[in-house]
Amino acid sequence: MIGIIGKKLGMTQIFNEAGQQIPVTVVEATPNPVTKVTTKDKAGFVAVELGYGAQKLRRASKKGEREPRGVRAGKAEIGHAVKAGLQAPPRVLKSVRLDDAPGKNPEIPTYNVGDVITVGIFAPGEHVKVTGTSKGRGFQGVVKRYGFGGGPNTHGNTKHRRPGSIGPGTNPSRVIKGKKMPGHYGDARHTQINLRVEKVDAERNLLYLRGAVAGPKNGIVLVRKQG
Repeated sequence: MIGIIGKKLGMTQIFNEAGQQIPVTVVEATPNPVTKVTTKDKAGFVAVELGYGAQKLRRASKKGEREPRGVRAGKAEIGHAVKAGLQAPPRVLKSVRLDDAPGKNPEIPTYNVGDVITVGIFAPGEHVKVTGTSKGRGFQGVVKRYGFGGGPNTHGNTKHRRPGSIGPGTNPSRVIKGKKMPGHYGDARHTQINLRVEKVDAERNLLYLRGAVAGPKNGIVLVRKQG
């Protein structure tokens, strides 16, 4: 199913026709150009590559002039964008499969390089799935990472937030694979399904999705139709 790349602006609330208060996540999805089309004959599946935003380009340097600061797009990225008729390479590129719901979506839409995807592909009442990257929290202990209760805070206990024993002693005399331990928490890809589209603002390229999605404010998300 087709989707669109957007930026999470944050959460707010709206009121429906019945006067009910609905918490929504606002996603700004500017028109996404199609930069590449994958066909079933070549790859075995049908997909399109969408672009979001624009990278900075390197100026034509003059003698004695300093190079501008910051990361600039490479020649390969510029060449890829030129094929799609773009002046600057997109900041984000994501591939979206069009045949990911076999049987539920018998008619696969066709797109060409240079086409533009807008929020108009969605309608209020539809259900979508949103993929984002959760907030990175660094190295954390088991209390924060997995919600362990920890040890007592009194009676001489000094292991307040420790995980305790991590493995049997006699049999099998080792730590079992998958044991919940301290480690890196967050900064992981997460997909939230069954989010209802409450409102579509085509003029401002905004989507109002009921509920919460993964990621911080201004985080990149991929909103896809749900078959």
